[in-house]
Amino acid sequence: MKKQTPKGPKASEVREMRAEYDFSGGVRGKHAARYAHGTDVVVLDPDVTKAFPDSEAVNEALRALLPIVGRGKRSSKSNKRSA
Repeated sequence: MKKQTPKGPKASEVREMRAEYDFSGGVRGKHAARYAHGTDVVVLDPDVTKAFPDSEAVNEALRALLPIVGRGKRSSKSNKRSA
């Protein structure tokens, strides 16, 4: 039996890119190095998403919690006490 090769779209199905899709200022591979290094994806519940709408807000809140959970950098005063 002869292998079937996938066919591309018919000429009538090919459409032009919309005018509002302007990639002229785009940079190829802008985030490639960061993505290759690794990413952590966390899915937030809808109620949490309302309180923390972007990654900046989430990171700010989590950094504030780091000293409480004992995983963050300690201030110089707490380092002197433990020494």
